[in-house]
This record gives sequence, C-alpha cells and structure tokens, in this order.
Amino acid sequence: MHRTIFFLARGTALAGGLALLALVLLTTLSIIGRTVNKTLHSDFFDSTLTGFAQFMLDLGVGEINGNYEILEAGVAFAIFAFLPICQLYGAHASVDIFTSMLPNRVTAWIAAFWEVVLTLVILLLIWRLYEGMQRYIGNGETTFFLQFPVWWAYAASFAAGLVACLVALYCAVMRVGEALVNKPLLPREHGGH
Repeated sequence: MHRTIFFLARGTALAGGLALLALVLLTTLSIIGRTVNKTLHSDFFDSTLTGFAQFMLDLGVGEINGNYEILEAGVAFAIFAFLPICQLYGAHASVDIFTSMLPNRVTAWIAAFWEVVLTLVILLLIWRLYEGMQRYIGNGETTFFLQFPVWWAYAASFAAGLVACLVALYCAVMRVGEALVNKPLLPREHGGH
C-alpha cells in the first residue's frame, strides 16, 4: 500500500508539473504573438513593410485564441495534482511557533488531529467538485472561445482529487499510527519536524 500511495502522489505531482510547464509555454507564446501582432500594426510596418506585415497577420500571428480558458482549467488541475504530494510529505503551510516547544508525543497527536481534519476537508472539496462536474455535464455549458465542455476541466481536477482523497485517508491513518507508536511512519517535509 505504501508504494502505491507514493507512486500515485508522485505521478499526480508529475502530471501537475507537466501541465504547468505546458501552461507557461502557452502563455509565453500567446504574449509573444500578441506583442508581434501589435508591432505589425504599428505605423512603421503599416507604411514601410505593408506586404510583410499583412503576410504575417494572414498567417495568424497573434494571441492564442482561448488561452485564458486553457490556463484556468490547467491551473485548477495543477492545484489538485499537487495536493497529494503535499499531503504525503506534510508540506502544507503550518504555524508551529507554540507547538514546537511541546513534547514530541503531544505534537504527534496535534499533527494527527489536523491530518484527520484536513482529510475531511479534502473529502468535502472533492465531493463538491464532483457535484459541480455533474451539474456541468447536465447543462452542457461550454467555454466561450474554444467551446469545449466546462465539465472537462472539472473531470481532470476530479481525477487528481480522487488521488488526493486516497492519499489523505492513508496519511490520516498513518499520522494517527505515528501518534500511537510514537515514531515516524510517513516522510516529513525537508527541514520539518
């Protein structure tokens, strides 16, 4: 089970990272295209290099159509894709100014408590994400420019969210186990407790 959870968490994080790289490339190309398009419409190109400017514009040089829609869907997926690895390594933001002075046994039980709470929150989020996806499947809504069904983005996020649920449940059980046996069972964030 341990290997499967690690594989799922790392694989999902890798997919999220690849999605972010693709989004960075898409955004960069769109900005370059928009800048070149604006330059081709400048007075210099209009008066001096009219034929070249028109040729380039006819090729479709400009902002990538629908890039904001792809960006919105991709970032949502990436957020859910990184959630399992953050959960596995306990790498979520934490404030431990006061708890760092407590004995390890007490901090283990505090960590277990918050792990269970966070697991319940993740389960609630993914359940509501599923309900939202069902609503969009039912109403057939599409994005404005690209006209792809909105539920596709929900489905990608939901798939990553299911992995987050599995990892969260596993981590909650393991953190309670850590508190019971008073020894680490899960990896910790580098530099963490």
